[in-house]
Amino acid sequence: MNAMDTPLCLHQPRRVEIGRGAVARVGAFAEGAVRCLVIASGPTAQYVDRLCLPGHVEVIDSVPPEPDLPAFDAVLEVARRVQPDLVVGLGGGSVMDVAKLVAALWDGTQALLDVTGPNRVAGRRTRLAQVATTAGTGSEAGTRALLTDPDTHAKIAVESPHLLADLAVLDPELTFSVPPAVTAATGVDAMAHCVEAFTNIRAHALIDGYARLGIDLVGRYLARAVADGQDGEARAGMMLASYYGGLCLGPVNTAAGHALAYPLGTRLKLPHGLANAIIFPHVLAFNESASPEKTAEVARALGLPGGGAARLLDAAHGFCAGLGLEMRLSQHGAQATDYALWAQEAHAIRRLMDNNPRDMSVAQVVEIYTAAH
Repeated sequence: MNAMDTPLCLHQPRRVEIGRGAVARVGAFAEGAVRCLVIASGPTAQYVDRLCLPGHVEVIDSVPPEPDLPAFDAVLEVARRVQPDLVVGLGGGSVMDVAKLVAALWDGTQALLDVTGPNRVAGRRTRLAQVATTAGTGSEAGTRALLTDPDTHAKIAVESPHLLADLAVLDPELTFSVPPAVTAATGVDAMAHCVEAFTNIRAHALIDGYARLGIDLVGRYLARAVADGQDGEARAGMMLASYYGGLCLGPVNTAAGHALAYPLGTRLKLPHGLANAIIFPHVLAFNESASPEKTAEVARALGLPGGGAARLLDAAHGFCAGLGLEMRLSQHGAQATDYALWAQEAHAIRRLMDNNPRDMSVAQVVEIYTAAH
């Protein structure tokens, strides 16, 4: 088989609203709803009124950046009290992941651990709208949700078509207030989704198309969005790049880059986007020898020079640092003595590491963390 005839299943939201003011169209979608549950974070709750929702509206604005099982259980308890006929995720990836799981589980008998893994969710009767307020995870497009196990510090992944949004909203105006550093980190996360799917051993011609579009949009618009948060064209371009990245995740998923980033979030408490930005240049360069042609495409789209892995590492690192990101793990509180444990945890995430185009040992993971120190 080749990338054209390899079997593939691609799920997308039933309806997508894009563009300035798109958030106001949630109200029409929600017509007939009696009890609406909006799941948000502190900064995103300001947009609830712009949803124009009918009926009783209950707002939960306490979802943390890296939600764990207790945080999810607290939201689920509220949902079971409210008994919503519409769930709205209003925020970034963490918020939208929680919204997916709440919509699927609040009125059923399955617990979270019952549905961990692929295709174990029994079904969903509650409508789900996902309104993105950052341009990074692409969670509004996908069928996966991630939570952190506080005991093991590992990510719990749930994957099911029943987590798919009935409505996804990409309104660039909701990202105008996102600070430059967050814009930069989430933008690199969106790019990493596309790049890791593009160079993945499971890469497929259909997904390659979305990945190329996403990488190109990042190359054209991320620096502009960081420099001027009110640049509507750049913000819209980055929201679309994030959406394309989300489409890449479903049938192909990410690889070593995200596996190495996860311990930085669970152990070091780094925001997901920043963790991926720190790791991105190192894994891109590491994989260059296994995927030279596609890596060269990535470099061209981002305006980076070719010339081998070492030069690529320097250039990709400069690309991220030039966006204002602090790329040294030591500046985020990491200790060199941490890396052996984190490397073992990252290496054990086989659902991602097994996708990488080049095999990576525990020792090589330590080398990458050390290089990023």
